[in-house]
Amino acid sequence: MVEPLARDRTRLLELLTERSFERRRVVLSSGKESDFYIDCKRTALLAEGHFLIGRLFLDAIRREAPTAVGAGGLTLGADPLASAVALTSYLAGQPLHAFIVRKEPKGHGTGQWIEGLSALGPGAPVAILEDVVTTGGSTLKAIERAQSEGLKVLGAFALVDRLEGGREAVEATGHRLTTLFTRKDFIP
Repeated sequence: MVEPLARDRTRLLELLTERSFERRRVVLSSGKESDFYIDCKRTALLAEGHFLIGRLFLDAIRREAPTAVGAGGLTLGADPLASAVALTSYLAGQPLHAFIVRKEPKGHGTGQWIEGLSALGPGAPVAILEDVVTTGGSTLKAIERAQSEGLKVLGAFALVDRLEGGREAVEATGHRLTTLFTRKDFIP
């Protein structure tokens, strides 16, 4: 009998392959050129994809960062991921609050960098979420901003590691990177 999370992982990979993966030349946010692209939002914004991402990330966070009380990352890639984890965790009776790290401080009002910070509290242990890791730049920005706002980062979690140095960059800062998939799942 196949365990439910293994079935969920297989189905999420199918959705990512069908909806999010493309073999074409692109320039990535890191500035690097690539012959393939993975737009995880195409899957994360599907009802089924949202559910599967929430379940699989929640499982990974509970294994690797069991004391986390929140999950979030740099907008826009991490927004649906944080939402998925928050909803799924609540339904599972193990609520994790979502938060969003802005790329720039809010231009009015409080000028805050992190949305959802008030639900977490000072020194709250959190997990950083990312859709695709290439160089690790976005993940590192999210970690740095979360720490500067007083959060305790327990680790980073990504849907896909492109295997282009991002893991090494993140782990060089002393943070673990846990990924659900790698480039090898899409390009054997």
